[in-house]
Amino acid sequence: MAEFAIKGWCPGALRPMESGDGWVVRIRPRLAELTAAQALGLAKAALAYGNGVIDLTARANVQLRGVTQVSHKPLIADLDDLGLMDSDVRAESQRNVVISPFWQGDETAVLAAELTQALRHGPDLPSKFGYGIDLGPQRVLADTSCDIRLERAATGELILRADGAAGGQAVTLDTAVPEALRMAAWFAASGGVMQGRGRMAGHHKGDMPFDTSIVPAPLACAAAPGMTPQGALVGFEFGSLRAEVLADLASLAPLLRITPWRMVLLLGAALPTHPALITASDDPRLRVVACTGAPACPQALQDTRALARRLAPFVPQGKRLHVSGCAKGCAHPSPADLTLSATPQGFALLPKARAGGLGPVLAPQDITFETLGKAL
Repeated sequence: MAEFAIKGWCPGALRPMESGDGWVVRIRPRLAELTAAQALGLAKAALAYGNGVIDLTARANVQLRGVTQVSHKPLIADLDDLGLMDSDVRAESQRNVVISPFWQGDETAVLAAELTQALRHGPDLPSKFGYGIDLGPQRVLADTSCDIRLERAATGELILRADGAAGGQAVTLDTAVPEALRMAAWFAASGGVMQGRGRMAGHHKGDMPFDTSIVPAPLACAAAPGMTPQGALVGFEFGSLRAEVLADLASLAPLLRITPWRMVLLLGAALPTHPALITASDDPRLRVVACTGAPACPQALQDTRALARRLAPFVPQGKRLHVSGCAKGCAHPSPADLTLSATPQGFALLPKARAGGLGPVLAPQDITFETLGKAL
């Protein structure tokens, strides 16, 4: 199996990550929201200081690609003017808070602001360690990477739940953030961090000093493009868009919410017609996940997106195909119905598995709809 480097940290704006097409600069909008002015400014910055490609992440962040060492400093100045910067690297790396994009009229904004402030003085945790605020009557962030979750109970009250635990403990608007920080401190003090890494679900074994008896709210159906009570939810092929498309979206709604499903919620807007948008829930491109791939990612062993684009129409509805450029499987860490995991010789075919396993290897041109039919 080909070797790859596990970074163990996520890029930021102040701490970019080098890739095959330049630096990747990740922006964490507060409340995962961009005003129309911020969205337009971000689009202009992506063109001025990067290559114009914008990625949406599974934590509702925005990444600008193709930034250089020379263009990074003026980019940071522009992002600061747009109100999209943190004061330092620590504040930026610790502010991993994912919020349900469908919140309205509840405690979400209050808790998010309090948690963001508290994290500045919280324990040092791995940069992938994160929090989720999911206060609707149904949970929409269940498949989103969050280590500590503030949710509703099935009976409606607020609960705090460790990722991987079946239930949680009751909290109030006043105690939710202090208890979340107490849980984070317990995680660090009990050996959850090893060599700068660690996740809650792989650490606790039911022996936490926290109640896990309160049943959380039921799961919501998976989010899909289309109209919602809050506005239009639109998607993008592989979760990437050009800066020009973001500029177009800025003209359609006063507020854009970035979602952890690599989609954008246009608050108060009607469903737009745009060739770069996915607006139908049955679009076959939604059944395929593909990372950046070669040559944009230096660790990728194959071009992923050309193959994924070709195979998407043949993936049956209700199935998921994951095309991964290396064994890490960054774009989809969980098992998929079929994973094509890149090797130097081609792609390993891995049914019901995640990237990095062993399986028969085919050259990209030899992977056809017949191949999918047999594997799915």
